[in-house]
Amino acid sequence: MLATPKEVVAFRTQDGGVPFEMKTVSYKKILREKLHDPETAAEYLTACYEEGAEVFLLGLRDVVEAQGGVARAAELSKLNRESLYRLFSRDGNPRLSSLSSVLSALGLKMTFEAA
Repeated sequence: MLATPKEVVAFRTQDGGVPFEMKTVSYKKILREKLHDPETAAEYLTACYEEGAEVFLLGLRDVVEAQGGVARAAELSKLNRESLYRLFSRDGNPRLSSLSSVLSALGLKMTFEAA
């Protein structure tokens, strides 16, 4: 899991001068912007899946948040919001039909290939 970066980072100039502060952008903001694109979301979820079920569910939540949030995904997938929150929880044990509904609502589908 990625660590949250600090919002402000101190740097020294190359000539050893006085440090200055430079504001950075939260990686979550950048991630959400990138995951709004279905192709990028698909690549991200594939990489998350390769890391294991827990990472996949965290990645799926990132994609859901990037594409309008849990309430929107629930509406589009015809699942209730509480079920989706449980699906994304650490103890979640999603059914294949639930995952398929959510992915379909996001414009994504599962595919398989030989290892």
